[in-house]
Amino acid sequence: MLLVPRDVVNPRRVDEHFAEEAAAARAAGHTVAMVDHDAVAAGRAVRVDGDEPVVYRGWMLGSAAYAGLADACGGRLRTSAAQYRRGHELPGWYEALAPFTPESAWGDFEEARAGLGNRGAAVLRDYTKSMKHYWYEAAYIPDLADAGKAWAVARRFRELRGDDFTGGYVLRRFEDFTGAEARTWWVDGECRLVTAHPDTAGQLPPDIDVSFLRDAVKGLPFVTVDLALRSDGQWRVVELGDGQVSDRPTSTPAAELIAAIL
Repeated sequence: MLLVPRDVVNPRRVDEHFAEEAAAARAAGHTVAMVDHDAVAAGRAVRVDGDEPVVYRGWMLGSAAYAGLADACGGRLRTSAAQYRRGHELPGWYEALAPFTPESAWGDFEEARAGLGNRGAAVLRDYTKSMKHYWYEAAYIPDLADAGKAWAVARRFRELRGDDFTGGYVLRRFEDFTGAEARTWWVDGECRLVTAHPDTAGQLPPDIDVSFLRDAVKGLPFVTVDLALRSDGQWRVVELGDGQVSDRPTSTPAAELIAAIL
């Protein structure tokens, strides 16, 4: 079963953003059910009938809200609440991917800053998200040794994230990437699809040998791993995310994604 958000204006319809995937799933013979995303996100009780295994494709949920959805599905979600949290929050996946991703530290802002030695360029985020579209004011810190500048970026980041701020501050050592990111889609430890990143949907990635990631994603039923090419020619992990709440680039047909994940 594919579980998708219902439209907030017309509850009988699938949210427009996921309508193509729902149609592709139905065309392939899969059951499609809808859920009220706002209710789930707010922690209100919802109900998901049926007895089939469930894969959710919808808007991002906090780990506590996802646990509520898992309860509503009666344990039928392919990805458990614990697995979702591990894939959704950086501290859950960082250790397994540490050899392939920028050095990172987290906690309160001073703990994170000290964790990177109070020196060098860094990129700020929280456990689940950066504000990369506000790069110079809320993401990039040219030198952690400049405490005033570092704190200015942290304050702006916290202001922009507001109530969505999750966990704590995360600082990641800045690495010089070139070109567009690639998004890789993994199901039960196997890479099923390599696509463009949604932010650069028109820039399709080259062939990438992603076998080096296989051991790092074991135990995570459905995740995405975003990769970027570092200036020295090495592919590096920018982000791991739960695949259920990872956006599909418009350049990838919905039917292709559904075939890969269901």
